[in-house]
Amino acid sequence: MPKSNMLMRQINQLLFCCFFLSVFSSPGFAQDSINVVTTAVPMLRISPDARAGGMGDVGIASTPDANASFWNQAKIPFATQKSAIAVTYTPWLKDLGLNDVYLISAAGYHQITEDQALSGSLRYFSLGNIQFTDFAGNDLQRFTPREWAFDAGYSRRLSDKIGVGVALRFIYSNLGNGTFQGTPLKPGTAVAGDLSFFYDGRNETGKGLTAGAVMSNLGSKITYTQDANAKDYIPANLGLGVMYHAV
Repeated sequence: MPKSNMLMRQINQLLFCCFFLSVFSSPGFAQDSINVVTTAVPMLRISPDARAGGMGDVGIASTPDANASFWNQAKIPFATQKSAIAVTYTPWLKDLGLNDVYLISAAGYHQITEDQALSGSLRYFSLGNIQFTDFAGNDLQRFTPREWAFDAGYSRRLSDKIGVGVALRFIYSNLGNGTFQGTPLKPGTAVAGDLSFFYDGRNETGKGLTAGAVMSNLGSKITYTQDANAKDYIPANLGLGVMYHAV
């Protein structure tokens, strides 16, 4: 095939792709044919601890540690330590020169008996100091958006290999103040819960299979205005995990 014809064919394919994307991303098409679901407080889906983050956000079926309440409360009764606590500070977008954007988290647990444990965690996300402007680019005000969530959990071992857990969470999100398009803004709040399951099939030497399942952030919607219809979902999630321990 001549190079000119091949080039024209590639250009036509590119134009078709652009047209296809423009149609499916147009507001009219999205409103009439696609039920777009948006979620707020995305920081609830950010990995808060270095261990799970370094393994690609793998934490549901891993061995229990102090950050287990972020991933699977049902793991905690199987922990070898009676109590543990962890604190993490994570700079965000530091390579762009943003020193005021960061995530701070703290988590811990305490085994009240051999089969029961209490846990809790706190995560705080600062979005930095932001300059708000109007449509003409004129400065309006400076504001520091911030979000945080606190949860408390209870977990119990039902047998030598099976554990379950439950957690309740309070979510606070303050993204702006004043008014937007004539609508007064306010901080958003929500309440959510987690249900978790853990299976520990390891033998005395630590070898074996572990597995877990977690339904997280099951709760109310969140709104930043007084409009009862302007509510967003929080990021509910179903997570499944399996891990084999060779040593």
